[in-house]
Amino acid sequence: MSEVTVVGAGLAGSEAAWQLARAGISVELVEMRPQGSTPAHTTGRAAELVCSNSLRSQSLSNAAGVLKEELRRAGSLLIDVADRTSVPAGMALAVDRDLFSAEVQSRLEGEPLIDLVRREQEEVPAGRAIVASGPLTAGALASGLVELTGVESLYFYDAIAPVVDAESIDRSVAFLQSRHEPVGEGDYLNCPLYREGYEAFVEELLAAEKVPLKRFEREIHFAGCMPVEAIAEKGWETLAHGPMRPVGITDPRTGKQPFAVLQLRMENRAGTAWNMVGFQTKLTYPEQRRVFRMIPGLERAEFLRYGSMHRNTFVDGPAVLDGSLRLRSRPEVCLAGQITGVEGYIESIASGFLAAAFTAADLRGEHLDPPPGDTALGSLLAYATRPGKGTFQPSNINFGLFPPIEKRMRKRERRTEYGRRALESIGPWLDSLRRVLGPLS
Repeated sequence: MSEVTVVGAGLAGSEAAWQLARAGISVELVEMRPQGSTPAHTTGRAAELVCSNSLRSQSLSNAAGVLKEELRRAGSLLIDVADRTSVPAGMALAVDRDLFSAEVQSRLEGEPLIDLVRREQEEVPAGRAIVASGPLTAGALASGLVELTGVESLYFYDAIAPVVDAESIDRSVAFLQSRHEPVGEGDYLNCPLYREGYEAFVEELLAAEKVPLKRFEREIHFAGCMPVEAIAEKGWETLAHGPMRPVGITDPRTGKQPFAVLQLRMENRAGTAWNMVGFQTKLTYPEQRRVFRMIPGLERAEFLRYGSMHRNTFVDGPAVLDGSLRLRSRPEVCLAGQITGVEGYIESIASGFLAAAFTAADLRGEHLDPPPGDTALGSLLAYATRPGKGTFQPSNINFGLFPPIEKRMRKRERRTEYGRRALESIGPWLDSLRRVLGPLS
């Protein structure tokens, strides 16, 4: 009988199963494909990439590049396979998706400690388990998670507003004020628009290119999370009476209430990232850059995270998971992958790796601290498990999740320093990881 059940042979589940086997732990890896499938998948292979074939930047001055390098040094199976099956993509790591999934499948099937079982898992497994069932988790398994986490902690639709780098906001235009409070006080940065600028913004917003629906999505708009462009379609003044209402706001440059206002809310405690309140959107990423930079104060905005809306199942991680990705209600069960609220391929791989490492440590009677908070792995884990400001929303890795660098330096130098600091800090943690998983390949 296997020591651990891993549910789902996607990116997170495949990585988790491999790392457990590397630690000498037997695994039952449960995958419903190809007998059953999801609307997003086309094959029965493990680690199938259903959207892009890119694992994003390789640069160590980019948060995605730093996360991949940490995983590479830690001995990640999927990053190793990605390197082996890469295709030319400039500074990005892109793969031949068929070769990638075929090799992952082959490696898993060739590992004697992994039993790849084809069946649908209809409940959260008893005993030690890692649930990595993906963002399309539904049916009985989703119902089981609801029972363990509470219905208010499981979300089935993902509405994300863009997040902007604080340093790219023009503070000569944007000003701090909460509604009906004196200018300079409150928790929001405000970007004021007057009639002519507002009309031009709405016109471009309505004309902008939108992300087409995937075949496994439906156009579902809840009242509290409509795309900003869908609100604008109801009439040109609708935004000014909705998420951009200016009531209680005074522009210190004019002493008057603007016609409309975009409010930005602090995304992290360090104040290095600000959320565009109410601006969830289905605009393409280039169009978000173009149109949202029309807003005064955001002309040079740099986006740490773009807005999106899509079908997703994820838990309120900070409420239901401990710092090792264990369910608080059932500590012998870890969650991994996008169901934890991490967004993206490499983030899913990272969460599967971490869930396996913590599970292996428990089974072997070893203590394993979380990765240092100034590493990419540690920052991502902290975001998914520690309470923060506002409602929890999925995120990919970005430097806005990292503890800030206090020393004043140019933006490019700061990004380089984030990467240098992380890779220096991860070294001692990798030494402790060897006691749990064995030699790092």
